[in-house]
Amino acid sequence: MNKIKLERPHIPVLLDDVLELLLPAARGGRVVDGTLGAGGHTRALLEAGAAEALGLDCDPFALEIARAALEPFAGRVHIVQDSYIRMADHARRLGWATVDAILLDLGVSSMQLDNPERGFAFAKDGPLDMRFDPGGLRPSAAEWVNHCDEAELADVLFRYGEEPQSRRLARAITAARPYATTRELAAVIERTLPRRPGDRIHPATRVFQALRIVVNDELGALERALPLAINLLRPGGRLAVISFHSLEDRLVKQAFKLASADCICPPRTPVCVCGHRASVRTLTRKPRAASAAEVERNPRSRSAKLRAVEKLAEV
Repeated sequence: MNKIKLERPHIPVLLDDVLELLLPAARGGRVVDGTLGAGGHTRALLEAGAAEALGLDCDPFALEIARAALEPFAGRVHIVQDSYIRMADHARRLGWATVDAILLDLGVSSMQLDNPERGFAFAKDGPLDMRFDPGGLRPSAAEWVNHCDEAELADVLFRYGEEPQSRRLARAITAARPYATTRELAAVIERTLPRRPGDRIHPATRVFQALRIVVNDELGALERALPLAINLLRPGGRLAVISFHSLEDRLVKQAFKLASADCICPPRTPVCVCGHRASVRTLTRKPRAASAAEVERNPRSRSAKLRAVEKLAEV
């Protein structure tokens, strides 16, 4: 693999808030970073006193950068190319029955967006790929969009891109197949929904988000992983999740609400029959957001939302 250089320094999002929320549990303990990326959050946690860290990421190119960034912590950090869905399996291989803190920094990183060869963005032309793991078994965005039917594409654009013109776009996109590059797809979208003066969002933005989510099964992975992450925490351990759009944040909010409830029976049930007991307490009544100063330094942080919970002792 060729040496990878970042076009600009990678800035971990909401770093001060992550440290504030996780360090009370992580200091002197074991941390899982399920979305290691360039390793910025993990490096800061280790520097601030975490004893060991397990870092997972599907992206082999990000892991190359993370290994270089975390080289000073050799022996204290364990890096694995895999999805955070399997964090418990990898923790057990290290002999960790439980961990003290877990971080998930969701979505696509600036490293991926800035590299046209990855196909996540349309500002520069590149292969229409979008896979977090380009060498994995999942189909690329080009393979998926070239073979899905119109109704399925419309549903994906509406559900994952929240695109109000999903049917119109699906009709135009399927009619102009096949696609190989990002600009080929973006050009069809622009012709179908011409950009008007004053539009803040490019007409291809929602489509590319929807395709990225379906190609990587992002929401399905998150929904499955959240209860697994809570289960992996020791009592007093903490889980923090950074999301970047409403679909992710909604899943996190719902999962944390369910896990922090003592009863999930329907409201008019006279006596609790569900037997459900809270396993966490909420640390963030409202999601944390980036300050104006952070947004100025790192525009990617503008849409970031951070929620966190603490594992309760078993009764």
